[in-house]
Amino acid sequence: MDDSSTPQSAADTDKAAPAVAAPAKQPKVRVGVPLWRTGKPDSVLAAAVDLARNAVLSIAAEGQVGVHLGVRSEGERVATHLFESKMPGYLGWQWFAVLTRVSRSKTVTVNELGLLPSAQSVLAPEWVPWADRVRPGDDDEAVQLAGLAPAESSEAAATGGDAEREHVLEQDAADAEADTHN
Repeated sequence: MDDSSTPQSAADTDKAAPAVAAPAKQPKVRVGVPLWRTGKPDSVLAAAVDLARNAVLSIAAEGQVGVHLGVRSEGERVATHLFESKMPGYLGWQWFAVLTRVSRSKTVTVNELGLLPSAQSVLAPEWVPWADRVRPGDDDEAVQLAGLAPAESSEAAATGGDAEREHVLEQDAADAEADTHN
């Protein structure tokens, strides 16, 4: 009898060729989103691309909505469709339409519409409180922009501009007195 035809035990097979287990495919984890929400979107909602596009077109002009970028699950029978934004000034932003449906129903409802930034979006810098915005040396730059010489600015700062203010007040008083005599 041929040895190759004899069945081998599972232990013999494992010793001969170690099996390499394929890593289980894990859904992409999004920061701040529970793992259960990142699964496969509902098939009825995923197929409703035209409804989602028409809903976005109700708040945007035809030329401002680009190609369909995809659909993602937001929970049980809730999905978000994403569309490229072609709006000037919104490079990298995406239009979104959140769709839902009731259990055992094929009727899709639009929950929410809007515009979201993506990782490639151009965003305004983070807000900085006024007290943190003024840095040492900022007043020197303001003096240069005003066209004052450093000596003039330090003199005005030392007197607080009182001499100029007094002159203006005297002039206003003289003008008012002249008006009453006329």
